Amino acid sequence: MDDRTRTELEAAAFRRLRAHLMDKRTDVQNIDLMNLAGFCRNCLSRWYQEAAHERGIEMSKQEAREIYYGMPYAEWKARYQTDADAEKKAAFDAAFAENVGKDG
Repeated sequence: MDDRTRTELEAAAFRRLRAHLMDKRTDVQNIDLMNLAGFCRNCLSRWYQEAAHERGIEMSKQEAREIYYGMPYAEWKARYQTDADAEKKAAFDAAFAENVGKDG
C-alpha cells in the first residue's frame, strides 16, 4: 500500500471514529472514555491541534475543540455532559495523569 492510500484510510478511520462518538454515542461521557480507554474527545481535539501545529498552522485549544465537536465546547457540555460522582472523578484524575500528564 502506498503512503497516500494509507494516509487516506487513516483519515477515513478517524472521521468515522469522530462521527461515531459525536453522532451515535453522545451518551458516552468523556470521563468514561478517559477512565476506560485513556483518551477522550478532548484528547482527539488536542491531537488535531498538535497535528496542525506540526504543519505550522496556529490553532488554539478552543478552535480545535470547536472543529472537533462541531460546535463550541460549552454548547456540547450543556447538551450532553452529565455530572460525575466522586469515584469517577478520582479515576479520571488517575487516568489523566497516566495518559495525558501535567502538560495535557
